[in-house]
Amino acid sequence: MSRDVIISAKHLKKSFGKDDSLQTVYSDLNIDIYKGEFTVIMGSSGAGKSTLMYSLSGMDKPDAGEIRFDGTDITKLSSDKLAVFRRKQCGFVFQQIYLIDKMSLMDNVITAGALTNKNRRDIVSRAKELFELVNIPEQTQKKMPSLISGGEAQRAGIVRAVINNPKVLFADEPTGALNSANSAAVLDVFTSLHKQGQSIVMVTHDKKSALRGNRILYIKDGQLFGECDLGEYEENKDRTAKFEAFLGEMGW
Repeated sequence: MSRDVIISAKHLKKSFGKDDSLQTVYSDLNIDIYKGEFTVIMGSSGAGKSTLMYSLSGMDKPDAGEIRFDGTDITKLSSDKLAVFRRKQCGFVFQQIYLIDKMSLMDNVITAGALTNKNRRDIVSRAKELFELVNIPEQTQKKMPSLISGGEAQRAGIVRAVINNPKVLFADEPTGALNSANSAAVLDVFTSLHKQGQSIVMVTHDKKSALRGNRILYIKDGQLFGECDLGEYEENKDRTAKFEAFLGEMGW
């Protein structure tokens, strides 16, 4: 597996509030994300997992520090340039599924694809391939989001997130609102994308979700407290035991 760094964050600092209400989320945090890896960020509630993901993806700026995303220091970009950068380089999947209600699943994806690719034929062709990957048949692709299950909607959201071939797919608790069956289907999609070479950064507190990653980063007290290399995903007792032992060491 490639160990080329795709995102390198150095000496990050982020706080909210001021004076007596000042809350430091992280300080002097250093972290690297590697190309082609499925990186999972874990930590206790309030540890700053989502805040860190937002910083790494350019959705939010740290108070101090440097974030180099594929060689570009995104902390130096203006808001407008950062928005364009995110559109071209990043894909996002959240717990809340932000599909446009008045559009079919296919139209949701095509609209997102048109932001960076003006060739509709290419967009539709890639969309069909991705819908097949996430096991959403053509008949369902024509439906409005209100007429499908939460699991189908989240899988369609993943298709929309990767339609523009992002360098990194960011996911924040993507299974948080789903039942176990739909969660498993969504996680299967992430595993398939990773096997195809997609770099993924996922924030989660769910153990079953985290087990799909090959590298686990644990955030505690504003620092990278520990990390665990699980290797490529394969469901077995040894993998689970190693992961559980790591969480125990982290004080989970």
